[in-house]
Amino acid sequence: MANGILGGPVDGPARAAATFPNVEATIGLSVIHRASKFRGTLLRINSTEAEIKGDTGLVRVFPLSAGNFEVAGVACNLIRPKVASAGPPARTASGSRAAPTSKAQVARAARIVVEGIHDAELIEKVWGDDLRSEAIVVEPIGGLDNLVAYVHEFRPNKTRRLGVLADHLVPNSKETRIAAQVANEHVIVTGTPYVDVWAAVRPKRLGIDEWPSVPIGTDWKLGVCASLGVADPKAFWRDLLSKVSGFADLEVEVVGAVEKLIDFVTAVES
Repeated sequence: MANGILGGPVDGPARAAATFPNVEATIGLSVIHRASKFRGTLLRINSTEAEIKGDTGLVRVFPLSAGNFEVAGVACNLIRPKVASAGPPARTASGSRAAPTSKAQVARAARIVVEGIHDAELIEKVWGDDLRSEAIVVEPIGGLDNLVAYVHEFRPNKTRRLGVLADHLVPNSKETRIAAQVANEHVIVTGTPYVDVWAAVRPKRLGIDEWPSVPIGTDWKLGVCASLGVADPKAFWRDLLSKVSGFADLEVEVVGAVEKLIDFVTAVES
């Protein structure tokens, strides 16, 4: 050291951690994950992670680490949008823009039907505000085995559309065969690959990495409860539902399926 000067005191304070500006993560925001260079639009965000849909349609989930993202060329922290302290929230639990409070409406002739009470409760938790705004009724029918008779009695037409949410809608399943019997220009059946609606809730909401594997032939709910050491399935469902605060707590498949149904049944004259 010719001048006897060091670059900084060896025993001095550590270098200050880098700081990044906060950016409110609105749905549809164009972002880049800096480490992987993955570019896309924001689908959903919760307190720990953000879900990004890439230009090719690939969906990836990234943690909300400091400076993990880039927006408009600037490294930043993504944060959930602030909720107003008074009045209705800017967005509903489904992520859509909240409509102004309005008077009660007469329900549309169009309708969404689901297999059971749990499906209806989950949809109400996330999409209830949207459905009330559109005056759409959601009705459980006690299992997809009742669908053909229900559709026959409902008599759908161009102003009386019917949307159906089904579990286990995969190739060659019983549910897929039933759906094929009723689908037409006035009836749409969407669904998820999950055997039960419980699995539509992201397992991380329970603090587990994935739902337990249940042997074929075993009731799925009972098998899950047994694996998790739960004695009361009804109490378990109440606890699971309480952990759902919005669409970010659900798997992508169920979010897309329900939103497609809502679009379908509302695309008619009242």
